[in-house]
Amino acid sequence: MGGVTLVELMIVVVIVGILAAVAYPSYQDQVRKTRRADGKSVLLQTAQQLERCYTRFSSYNNAACAVTFPIDSPEGYYVVNPVGVVGASAFTLSAAPQGAQVSDTKCGTLRLTSTGIQGSQGADTDTNSCW
Repeated sequence: MGGVTLVELMIVVVIVGILAAVAYPSYQDQVRKTRRADGKSVLLQTAQQLERCYTRFSSYNNAACAVTFPIDSPEGYYVVNPVGVVGASAFTLSAAPQGAQVSDTKCGTLRLTSTGIQGSQGADTDTNSCW
């Protein structure tokens, strides 16, 4: 009289399955968003190194600067390269996703310029949501 029927058990399994199907994509989106911090931090660190070069040598591309590309992010989710050539008075850097982060099509490749303009090359054109 106090037992659980097979139908009741199946209803519980279906409800748990529906909840998991809704929660898992949201969880994956949060993981990708958290990994973006790895790309942003390596972009900002690289830009800071280039700014130090500019302060010392009045040029971003002086031979004495110790910035060599490509630069992998600390967690390995992004790789930083210059977009074009790092010039004497300007640069644009891009952090391309790699490994598990390649599935981040919302923001894709993150960008940062010498003037501080932040952007991304993904499906989402809103810079605020990616940065």
